[in-house]
Amino acid sequence: MTLNEAAFKRALPLREDPAAFGATCVQRGGVWVVDCGVDSAGGTAAGLAMAESSMGGLGHVTLSAGGVPGAGFPWPMVGAASDSPVAACLAAQYAGWKVSTKGYFAMASGPMRAAIGREELFDEIGLRERPPVAVGLLETASLPPDDVCGSLAEAAGVAPDHLLLLAARTASVAGTLQVVARSLETALHKLHDLRFDLTRVVRGSGTAPLPPIPADDLAAIGRTNDAILYGGAVTIDVTGDDASLAAIGPRAVSRSSASYGEPFAVLFDRAGRDFYALDPALFAPAMLTLVNIDTGHRHVFGACAPDILARSFTTD
Repeated sequence: MTLNEAAFKRALPLREDPAAFGATCVQRGGVWVVDCGVDSAGGTAAGLAMAESSMGGLGHVTLSAGGVPGAGFPWPMVGAASDSPVAACLAAQYAGWKVSTKGYFAMASGPMRAAIGREELFDEIGLRERPPVAVGLLETASLPPDDVCGSLAEAAGVAPDHLLLLAARTASVAGTLQVVARSLETALHKLHDLRFDLTRVVRGSGTAPLPPIPADDLAAIGRTNDAILYGGAVTIDVTGDDASLAAIGPRAVSRSSASYGEPFAVLFDRAGRDFYALDPALFAPAMLTLVNIDTGHRHVFGACAPDILARSFTTD
């Protein structure tokens, strides 16, 4: 089964009974569009469905209401795990490209990316596919118009009614949850940027705190980034030698950045609200544990920063 077919199966309840998720479903350009948190309220069930669909059926996402006792984390925790993390996270979940036309913008993710296959990343990891159905996620403040929906179906090589798009703004319960569920994906993307051999990756899991939902998307983007940069704790099982793990680990956590130590919103303002002016080294989990299953050695890097999270989560 392809990533897209597995995701379609996971997302189908959203299309067939959207009211049960606080969502609504419409067809635009023949494409099925489920509003999980743009104009509809959505909720945690919609967010969990979005997050697991984004991983192409190869990941499991959980929400724990209790926080982490004794760790300064009073917030609910979002967990994500996969036994095929390169496929689940980099070929599917990663928000690898923008959908941008006159009058419309969204960050796109989900296994639809593997069907479209335009990103150079797929030249390295493979995993392009030609599925009979496709599923995409849109982080956006508005539902996609007919022409955008039609062009996405054409690019994915599927009939319009075989494409299912799940949309939510960041400042929504579902939108925030599905972004915070990307702690493992963030770690893998950082390792890829550092030229780590991804064929060594066996399995992985991660957690990050779910922040309160602010009133606007920009504040939500700041909080979801901080959830992973200052509260994301990821464990990845790998094979091979230990020396390379000890060398790469300190560069694979957020504190390796000279910008580390301030909430994302503060750093974003300092950068003139230009994402590309931010230090790329910042975009990593707070804490990374690499477990060498060949030697049994654990390599732990970084640490969570609940004090910075508290500032971020209580300031719009």
